[in-house]
Amino acid sequence: MEWLEVSVTGVENEAAEVVAEVLSRYVYRGVVIETGPDGWNAGRVVVRAYLPADDQTWSKKRGIKEALGHLNLVRPIPAPTFRSIAEKDWVEAWKERLDVLRIGQHIVIRPSWHEYVPGAEDVVIQLDPGMAFGTGLHPTTQMCLVALEELGCVEAKALDLGTGSGILAIAAAKLGAECVLAVDNDPVAVKTARTNVTNNGVGETVRVVRGSLPAAPGSYDVVLVNILARVIVEMMQEGLATRVSPEGRLVATGIIVDQESEVVASLEQGGLILAERRQIEDWVCLVAKRRQSSLDWTERLYL
Repeated sequence: MEWLEVSVTGVENEAAEVVAEVLSRYVYRGVVIETGPDGWNAGRVVVRAYLPADDQTWSKKRGIKEALGHLNLVRPIPAPTFRSIAEKDWVEAWKERLDVLRIGQHIVIRPSWHEYVPGAEDVVIQLDPGMAFGTGLHPTTQMCLVALEELGCVEAKALDLGTGSGILAIAAAKLGAECVLAVDNDPVAVKTARTNVTNNGVGETVRVVRGSLPAAPGSYDVVLVNILARVIVEMMQEGLATRVSPEGRLVATGIIVDQESEVVASLEQGGLILAERRQIEDWVCLVAKRRQSSLDWTERLYL
């Protein structure tokens, strides 16, 4: 079987997730955001995906070009390039771009084809190639994982909104969460996340459902939102803050520096205050808590 590789090279960091979202409407197994030749410091990345070469290829190419053309009217978006690739080369192309990756103190992302002997304290997450929004390569995912590790999840009730590949939900479970609800409105992401949850042996802890904020009633000790800033603001208007337990934490990322003030304002309007801030290049991760919070929930576990 032949595949069509779609690459958008030189995308500005702040536009990468939007371009990835456009490609995700057409691709078979997801989208990967890669560093450019100069790394994240250059401020530009490569967004890449693969389409099956079939009767729909021509219409999908046209759809991708038109969608990116519309985006280009708002902000500069490089034109996509296309090349045919054989299936065996497609598999190898994914494998070449993903390696074992250590994040934070203990988290290790291991592509399924790589051998890895874990250390005594390693938290290993196994992922397959081509999983949209959550390979661990992007700064937003990395910051969220580090924040999650430092917050601690022992006996926590966690919520992962926009779960994508399920990487954050799986990490929460392996860090000791009592239960995790993973939510995504993309049926492909839901299927992918469920597969990864099963492959990581956390099916009894993580439940993956299709939907958005209304699909996650109740309150949670840890709320993870690695989505676009615009969506975070919309969710805050829809009651996202109410999902954070009195002593819980909201970890919000996917935010460009220029969008930070708008997100912070929406958090404050919802009754949350900023507890911590992280930044990698143009990307920001915000950790917020309830305004009246005085004692960390992890401390209450031992009282």
